[in-house]
Amino acid sequence: MFRQSFIAFSIVLLATSGALAKKEPAVPSAAAKQKQLALVRVNVTGQSYDYFRPWQKKAPFSKRALGAVLPKGRVLVTADLVANQNYVELERAESGEKTAANVRVIDYEANLALLEPTEKSFLDGIKPLEITSDTVVGDRLAAWQLEPTGALLATEGLVTTVQMTPYPIDIGQFLTYRISIPMQYRENSYTVPLVKNNKLAGLLLRYDSRSQLLDAIPAPIITHFLKEADTQDYRGFPSAGFSFFPTRDPQLREFAGEKSKGGVYVTNVEPGTPAMKAGLQVGDIVTGIGNHELDENGNYVDPLYGKIEFTNLLTAHAYAGDAVPFHIQRGGKPMQLNLTLEHRDAKDYVSPPYNLDQAPRYSVVGGLIFQELSRQYLKEWGPNWQREAPQRLVYFDHFQSELFPERNRRIVILSQVLPANSTIGYDDLAYLTVTKVNGKEVKSLDDLAEAVKHPIEGFIKIETEEDPKQIELDASQVAAEAPALQENYGISSLQRLQ
Repeated sequence: MFRQSFIAFSIVLLATSGALAKKEPAVPSAAAKQKQLALVRVNVTGQSYDYFRPWQKKAPFSKRALGAVLPKGRVLVTADLVANQNYVELERAESGEKTAANVRVIDYEANLALLEPTEKSFLDGIKPLEITSDTVVGDRLAAWQLEPTGALLATEGLVTTVQMTPYPIDIGQFLTYRISIPMQYRENSYTVPLVKNNKLAGLLLRYDSRSQLLDAIPAPIITHFLKEADTQDYRGFPSAGFSFFPTRDPQLREFAGEKSKGGVYVTNVEPGTPAMKAGLQVGDIVTGIGNHELDENGNYVDPLYGKIEFTNLLTAHAYAGDAVPFHIQRGGKPMQLNLTLEHRDAKDYVSPPYNLDQAPRYSVVGGLIFQELSRQYLKEWGPNWQREAPQRLVYFDHFQSELFPERNRRIVILSQVLPANSTIGYDDLAYLTVTKVNGKEVKSLDDLAEAVKHPIEGFIKIETEEDPKQIELDASQVAAEAPALQENYGISSLQRLQ
């Protein structure tokens, strides 16, 4: 699949920089030279958390990128750039002047972040970029990069597709421009603005150097983010909370009692979401949203892009709190439901889709490491985590809404065992699902930590779904050996619950 071949632009280009360096450099246009001060360099240092050793962080990293200067003294970058940051610095391209910056708003789902310099006058004299949202297939966009001298390099590409695709966090789908463009490696290429007629049209999302195809976060998503960022309480992008399937199959339409050709078949409605609250049911056919009719593939006719998936109406066009009319057929009868859209916070998932900028929760009991399942933990297995990570845990993450419809819980796992006197015989255990501790049901690390305090006849009894089904630890031995365990493995604290 095309999207699977994409990897982070910075990694791809670093790996291919030797080959790219042989190409003739693109020539900065006169218009680009006039606008070069609308960019600043962004230097980031940070440390991400180590989910295999959750009490510590990984080695420090540094990233270098470009930021687009916007009105109100703000700088737009991707969320990927500033995730798990310790320090962010802005640098003026023409003078090299530097200042620290703060992350004002960040949205990992839309992969966007707003920075503000600590020195309020730092951006004075820089004419901010305006945003243009009228990009269509066939337009040419210029990718702006900076040479080490500060000269601006503009590389043009052709917009080949406007479609809905998953973003890196992989929650729902967002509008995306796909551009055919011969990008070149530059050290500040982690974030690259894409410009049309001297106005910001998008930001680099991902790039495949082999096919020379680039996906961009488009201006409509950026505009939505900025409008929401201007509110006192940033709410994020909304969602409806249901899954669907096309109705191209005439037998499916007959089974659902559909009277007219068009719409999508509702296959799942997640508990507690706007769709369920509005009364949407499995088996309903969604035939229209607002004034837009849906075809059998779930597309509507957008005045700018033509046919595009209806999820664009719920992300780029609607905001959390909006009441959106859904036209449906149920048993062949037309109905209307009004969905009040909400943003679903990462904490509302059984297996949270991301935990960036937050230390992972854990508890170490006698050498047994307990954690709560999250996609951030699974991603420790690398880009192919869906195949490389323990498949039972991947299954729990993927089907969490069906497996745990009550939602108000976490999946506690025994992730690994540290060799110690109290764990002799248990050294090879890993990736077990904890169900009970000392007879008490465990739905979170808080439950586990509380249950551990109440041994049964001097033993801590841990029950798991998988073999060996039951683990027993001598409570007095666990307590006595705790200081040595911390010293031997460099564990600052045996648990982090907050």
